[in-house]
Amino acid sequence: MQRREVLRMLAVGAALPVLSPSLLAHLQEAQAQVGSSYKLRTLSPQQNALVVTMIDLIIPVTDTPGAKAARVNEFIDVILTDWATETERQAFLDGLATVDKRSNELFGKNFVDASVDQQTTLLRAMDDAAMASHSDRTRVRHNNTIPENRDKQLQGNFWDVFKGITVHGYYTSEIGFTQEENLQIIPGAYHGCVPLTAEKKA
Repeated sequence: MQRREVLRMLAVGAALPVLSPSLLAHLQEAQAQVGSSYKLRTLSPQQNALVVTMIDLIIPVTDTPGAKAARVNEFIDVILTDWATETERQAFLDGLATVDKRSNELFGKNFVDASVDQQTTLLRAMDDAAMASHSDRTRVRHNNTIPENRDKQLQGNFWDVFKGITVHGYYTSEIGFTQEENLQIIPGAYHGCVPLTAEKKA
């Protein structure tokens, strides 16, 4: 399955909005902490494995690296630790627990132990339920507008929040920005003091 097909099916409503400067600064600060030496501070190893499995299904590796390679799971841990309120953090962790609970009810095993087909089936069901719950049938507030404050980014339906934070984490990472979007973090070089030629002086 192609990445853009997965994003079209699973990330509906998680499109990146035009971010306010303060929110973008928070996301950049979170990305700055992610790396090979990062130690999880909120997610347990089991929760982290679940997050890795889910983000890898949403943005898998194709001709460019996916969410796992971009360390989106670590980005999520940073957001939960340094940015989320206690209520938001607990709601997110409860949402993860619900994913495993539903997987056990449907397939008799935790989500990470289910087959890819089973995992995808469950995520699609969650996505359908989340979309059906949007009474106005429009994109959810925290994904298509600049919120009044950053706390709204982590409020609402767990699946909406998870999709949003995954997409934000990927496309604000160096991999997502430079390899997937083919953009430059600092486009070109600025040459401020260039000697004038004789023609330009005249």
